[in-house]
Amino acid sequence: MTGTLVDPQSLPAELRPYLADLVQRIRAVCGPHLVSVFAVGSIALEDYRHRRSDVDVTVVVDPALPGQAVRTLAESLAHPALPCPAAGLELVVYDSDFVVRPSDEAGYLLDLNTGPLLSNRASFDSTESPAFWYVIDRSIAHQTGRLLYGSPVRQVIAPPTRRDVFAAILASVREHTNGEGHLTDNQVLNGCRSVAFCRTGRWLAKRKAAQMIAMAENDFQPLIETGLRSFQRPRTAALPLPTADVRKFLLWVRECVEETAAETTAPWPEHSATDLTP
Repeated sequence: MTGTLVDPQSLPAELRPYLADLVQRIRAVCGPHLVSVFAVGSIALEDYRHRRSDVDVTVVVDPALPGQAVRTLAESLAHPALPCPAAGLELVVYDSDFVVRPSDEAGYLLDLNTGPLLSNRASFDSTESPAFWYVIDRSIAHQTGRLLYGSPVRQVIAPPTRRDVFAAILASVREHTNGEGHLTDNQVLNGCRSVAFCRTGRWLAKRKAAQMIAMAENDFQPLIETGLRSFQRPRTAALPLPTADVRKFLLWVRECVEETAAETTAPWPEHSATDLTP
């Protein structure tokens, strides 16, 4: 079954059968209208942690796909109809005409959240959701999306503009500062990833970004290291981080992002070939 995947050996072993089944079901529903399936998030950034990370998948279809097929897809992929071995599946379906151009909109045909630790949710109206999550995901997808099936990622999805990426990062920092519904370790590690992006122009895995910021920012090192220790644990056993310290850190993150966003006309830093490895 894993033969249905482009490069199964590059994927976490715990997920290969699941991702192969996922792609098979997507192909069965979408048929010739399927353009691409690729993994984003922790899989693309080579930092998947079993029982902690979600499986993040993006599907691109051509505009002729019937609307009912999108609803059938949501039913076919929902847990437990297709049991998810990870914390959850976060799957987004886009029209190929939408993702071929940069956009600051959510723009999806389907946003499916499902799995053992996620509340089942299937949205078919992109105006229901804050756009910033999708802008960030498309930025990560263009940089390091892991192809599972179909046309190469960069042939089908355009990166958001730099201005739109920074607007999305600022919105995500505000969301995490609010704190509702987020683990405190994830708030801190996502903050680290935002600052690392500002400093490198690249999306890094959460742990790699956190290690980078901890080494550079002594004032926040204890908080970040506690966040990293917590991130090693299952979600249900995450360590609580001090709310006041997390908020202070995120306010600093926001200042860093705002400062970099104000310089959006400046070129990205130069990178060597090895720097471009996820």
